[in-house]
Formats: sequence, structure tokens, C-alpha cells
Amino acid sequence: MITGFLNTAISRAAESAVTVPLGLLNALTSRRGYRIQRSVAYGPLDRQNLDLYVPDAVAPSAPVVVFIHGGSWDSGSKDLYTFVGQSLVSAGWTVAIPNYRLYPEVVFPAFVDDAARAIAWAADRVAGKDRPLFVVGHSAGAQIAMLVSLDPRYLKRAGTDQSLLAGVVGLSGPYDFLPLREQRYKNIFPQDVRAESQPIDFVGAGRPPPLLLAHGNADTIVLPRNTTGLAAAVRARGGRADVRLYEGIGHLGTVAALARLIRLNGAPVRADIVSFVADVLRTREAVPAAP
Repeated sequence: MITGFLNTAISRAAESAVTVPLGLLNALTSRRGYRIQRSVAYGPLDRQNLDLYVPDAVAPSAPVVVFIHGGSWDSGSKDLYTFVGQSLVSAGWTVAIPNYRLYPEVVFPAFVDDAARAIAWAADRVAGKDRPLFVVGHSAGAQIAMLVSLDPRYLKRAGTDQSLLAGVVGLSGPYDFLPLREQRYKNIFPQDVRAESQPIDFVGAGRPPPLLLAHGNADTIVLPRNTTGLAAAVRARGGRADVRLYEGIGHLGTVAALARLIRLNGAPVRADIVSFVADVLRTREAVPAAP
């Protein structure tokens, strides 16, 4: 009964109402098998902090995952995603979930720079040279994740480069969403930099990592063509872009499916992420390192 109620609540929730259904998932999330380091600073500003989920037993080469939350670039918080941290840390991975500055405090591209800084911090302070680093983003967070992985300027400004990224996962992301029609989005993406906000336009700009792009085919907030279009562009350039389209799943469903209760009868998002990470790591091991 609880699972059915959560599925119904999530399927009806718009992104602006994300707190209620995701808050329920957090309340039912296990706290066993891991510890959380709350609000670790990755920069000097108020929202430049992250929560770090660490398994009780960590393998020396276990992946590190940075999860970037959604919220239309003007809302959202790491505090809403304990269920995501638990879901991914239960795979044996260390998970960082950062906050980033939001509109109206900042406009594009400041929040992308924050995410790049958090990713660089996780690569340096947690992953080091022995542990692969993956990035997962949902909705606005997926757009941010893809810009960081496709446009090399962000990680360069953060003091590193794209080579630190083993793979990137985008859940229900807007990657090709111009022209803007709502005034709030026009405010968030000022005209003079708006053309630089589209991940699809940076395919081929650097050396992107392998991508997993997942979307619900019932998403009416961010249309699935964003995922299929970006995948086609990446593949046309010889890159790897795996696509998963989930029948009957809406916008929040792709991230909510990471929760254990929703996984019982929802889309296999977690299983697909785990499989993607494992396959990327096998491929990396099979390819000799460049001199």
C-alpha cells in the first residue's frame, strides 16, 4: 500500500512540488551500512557544500559518484536526496551530493561552475588517483552534469579537466531547450550567454566520457527528445551514449526509482546505472593506458 501511494504521489508531482514525495522517500530510507558527513565545504560560499555518503566498508578502487540535484535551477537541495545517497552508496560507492547556488542569487553559468568545483573537489579529496569518478544528474542537474562533461571550460576553471570523468549519467535532462518561453527561464539564462546553455551544442568540443541517458516516455516537463537528440549527436561524433527510455514514467519517476520501495515496481534506473558503471570500468581495464 505504501509503495502504491508513493508511486501515485510521484507520478502526479510537478518539479515545483518535489519536496513532498521525495520527503516521503527520505523518511523511509534505511540509515544502515553507511555514514553521512553533512555540509562539507567545497568552496567558501554558503551553498558551496556537499553531503558525503561513505559505505561502512570501502574497496580501494570503488567508484566515487557525484549526484547533482534538479529543481529548475531556482530550487532544490541536497537534503531532499538522502534516498539517492543510500541507493548509490549501497552499491559500495562513495557518494557526494552537493548544493549549488540558485537563481535569483546567481544566473547561468554560475551554478554550472559550482557543480564543476564540487566535482573537482570530489576527484581530488575522495577519488584520488585510484578511484574512478562518475557524475549523475537529474533534470536541471542533468543539464549541469552534461555541460560539465561536454564543455571543457568548466572543469578547466575548476583547476582540472575532463579526463577525471569516467562516465556521466543524465536522468530526464533538458539538453536542447531553446527558445525559452517563460520569463523566469529567460531571467535564469541571460540573453548574452543563453546560447552557451545547451549541452547538445558542445558535443565534440572536447573528449567527453561515456554517457548513459535515461528518460521516461511519459515526461511532459522535459520531453524525451532531449535525451534521444543528445544521444544521436554524441554517437554521430563517435562517442558512447547509451539510452534507456522507460514506459509510463514521468519526470520525477526516473530519480524516485532509485529509492528501494519504488524499485519494487518502477523503472530499473538503479540497475541500469550499476550496469553502466560496471561496463565502463570493464572497458577501461581492457584498454591500455595512453603513453
